[in-house]
Amino acid sequence: MKVSHIEHLGIAVKSLDEAIPYWENVLGLKCYAIEEVADQKVRTAFFMLGQTKIELLEPTSEDSTIAKYIENRGIGIHHMALACEN
Repeated sequence: MKVSHIEHLGIAVKSLDEAIPYWENVLGLKCYAIEEVADQKVRTAFFMLGQTKIELLEPTSEDSTIAKYIENRGIGIHHMALACEN
């Protein structure tokens, strides 16, 4: 297996409404999609940085995996996905 690039970074945030303006206005990236993943109890917002997607993850319930992550570790990088040739 040969890794070609970082496919996406998942970043846990408390609020997409607060995080999106920072990513757009301060970092100059454009949010191209927002979606809710009900079974994961999360809302996501997506940005592109080169060929890497940035995925912001906002919990929609206090018992979601992302809410528990933020409670235990704070906001920040939650996961990284690598792209490979196969």
